[in-house]
Parts: sequence; structure tokens; C-alpha cells
Amino acid sequence: MTDKVFASQGDLEEKRITFSELAVGVYAYTTEGDPNTGIIIGDDGVMVVDTQATPVMAQGVIDAIRSVTDKPVKHVVLSHYHAVRVLGASAFSAPVTIASQGTYELIRERGEHDYRSEVGRFPRLFNAVESIPGLTWPTIVFRDELTVFMGRREVRIMHLGRGHSKGDTVVWLPRERVLFSGDLVEYGATPYTGDAYLEDWPLTLDRVAALGPAKLVPGRGDALTTPEQCREAIEGTRAFLTAMYGSVMEGVRQGKSLKDVYAETYEALKPRFGHWVIFDHCLPFDVSRAYDEACGVADPRIWTAERDREMWAALEG
Repeated sequence: MTDKVFASQGDLEEKRITFSELAVGVYAYTTEGDPNTGIIIGDDGVMVVDTQATPVMAQGVIDAIRSVTDKPVKHVVLSHYHAVRVLGASAFSAPVTIASQGTYELIRERGEHDYRSEVGRFPRLFNAVESIPGLTWPTIVFRDELTVFMGRREVRIMHLGRGHSKGDTVVWLPRERVLFSGDLVEYGATPYTGDAYLEDWPLTLDRVAALGPAKLVPGRGDALTTPEQCREAIEGTRAFLTAMYGSVMEGVRQGKSLKDVYAETYEALKPRFGHWVIFDHCLPFDVSRAYDEACGVADPRIWTAERDREMWAALEG
């Protein structure tokens, strides 16, 4: 675990983009383990779920949309506040941007810090970072659930509970049984828990599973096209969270230092989850938050570019 390049600064390889139709007018824009985007076409407009990290990167989504419809983008939904998900929003010129109350509060509290932190961690995902005009602010904020009718298409936008962040939002198409989960669910990708509520996340996954999705677009990973794959992704995410947090809690119970707990957790999880994308990137942040929560720190501390580097040096040095 020594001499690692900080976070994902060494990840410079371009990824293959897939644009796949999950139901009539419902699409997934996925990129080999990079953040995913969802597209929903209604009778007179389009909804985009997560926007990529920069307006220049969002242009790829716009090109994909234009390959199947000339309807305008009317709605953007933010699954949570992380910069890599939201800062491309301006490219769509959508009149409505929707976020949960928790996401709005996090943008207000730590959005600028998160922006600077994420650019430093994963520069490839912020291609043309200079094209970002500033933070993305919602125009509609909801607390628990908001239903949008795109003509005859019903779209439910729901906060099912805390997990990856306190504002996590899923987009559910009840007729088609298609779910856009944001980073509450990953598939073949390591969950990032640096801003998580690890006691709550498994309970929120129970509510996700109770929807009974037939198809699911995870935060990262391939679009899932059968109920069996959907359950596999949900349970795989749960398995990682349970194993990681359980290891950290045991280390805290024994009075071990963060550095020792990280080393032990890394070795425990590597054989089972080490092949998942961004495993080495995520785990220092994951264990740091888990250690805090196990020690009674209820809410995630703000990550800054400075804190990122200090943590990395302490755990990976």
C-alpha cells in the first residue's frame, strides 16, 4: 500500500461509452465504471438524471440524446451533491433542476469544498474543468418524494433515506420498473463512503430493493437489465458496506489507530472486492468516514483538498 499515486490522479485512460435503451424512451449512458447518466424521454421533453462533471463532458450526453430525439431537455435531477454528478448541468439549459432538501443543504454547506476536492482526486473526470460556470443549484427542492408527469410518463423522484450522502435521490419509473439509483447502488465498482451514513445505508437499500426494479442504472457500472442483476447489485453494495464497516467497528472496539484499522481493512477486503473499479481510490476515504462514525461522529466531516492530502499521506505513506 505504499507509493500509490494520490486517489485517481494516475487514471488517465479514456473509457468506452455505452448508450443503451432500457425501455421505450428510457436510456442509460454508462462509461466503464465512470459516473453514469440517465435519460428519460417524455411526450414533450427530456429528463436527465445526473449531468457529468463538466459542461464539455455533458456534451457527450447531449449528442446521445440528439441521436434519438429532438425534444428539449426540460428537467435535470441531481441524485446527490457530488461535483462529478452535477457540475455539467449548465450544458443542458434545462429550466428545472430538481434536488432533495438534503442535497440542497450539502451544496450550500460544502459544495465549493467538494468541487475543489474532487478535481484534485480525479482530474480525468473533469475534462475542461474551466468550462464549469460555478456550483449547480436546484430550482425545485423536495423533502421525501416528488412526482413529475412528462405527459403520460410518470416519474417518481424519491429520497428513500440516507446512505451515500444525506440527500440521496433515486428516480423510479413505476410502469417500466426502471430505477436510477445514483451512488446508493454500485455494480462492479467500489462504493465511496467518505460522506456516508453507514448505519443508515443498509436500511435505505432495503427500501430500494422493496421497489422491485426490473432494470437499474447504478451510480457506476453497467446498466442492469434483469431483476436478478438488480438484486445482485443491491446485495453486492450491501456486502461491501457490511464488510468494510464491520472491520472498522471491530478495530475501533479494540482501540486501534485509524492507520492500523485501514491496513487491516484493506487486507481483509482486497481479496473479495479489490477487482472492483476505484477500490484503491475509495478505501482510504471509506475507512476514514467509517472510523469517525464508529467513534460517534454522527455527520461526515467536510473534505477539503488539504484534508484529502493529509489523510492520504497518513494512511498510504
